[in-house]
Amino acid sequence: MLITEPIRKSIGDSRLELVIGNIVMEDTEAIVNPAQKSLHPGGGADGEIHIWGGPRIWEECRELGGCEPGQAKITTGGDLAARYVIHTVGPIWTGGGSNEAEVLASCYRECLRIAVEHNIASIAFPAISTGNYAYPMELAAPIAIETVVAHLKSHSNPKLLRFVLKGRRAFELHNSALQAIVSV
Repeated sequence: MLITEPIRKSIGDSRLELVIGNIVMEDTEAIVNPAQKSLHPGGGADGEIHIWGGPRIWEECRELGGCEPGQAKITTGGDLAARYVIHTVGPIWTGGGSNEAEVLASCYRECLRIAVEHNIASIAFPAISTGNYAYPMELAAPIAIETVVAHLKSHSNPKLLRFVLKGRRAFELHNSALQAIVSV
């Protein structure tokens, strides 16, 4: 039987959640945008964030001068429920021999660094690089979970970290990764 009810785990002083949903609908203080290097509106979640967030997000992105893979930058949330959007550029999957795992982990670390710097109490992440950038979900999920759990074990902020996943497969793979490293 597949689990689709939200998963909630306490880690340190924070709560980690896994849900199936759409990142643009999240009311966390910040959401993460899996952006492209130019920060120009693209496809997938990136395009949806720019459409739903309105022109203010793109206006701020133009001023940022792009973003390198593994890095992150912050803008307003525009018309979204989220106050902020943290844009990060994940690796394009080329088979695993081009440092993709480290770049992916860096995306999560950099977003969390920015969240701490801006005292952001709640943040929602998509499964970075697993859409248009073709990173295999079964390899990306453990990297994502391990990186954020390590952060939550050593930091008191954010208080809520939510993975907003598209579909059962993404949910199950992230849940399996979570169960493998966090005891019930």
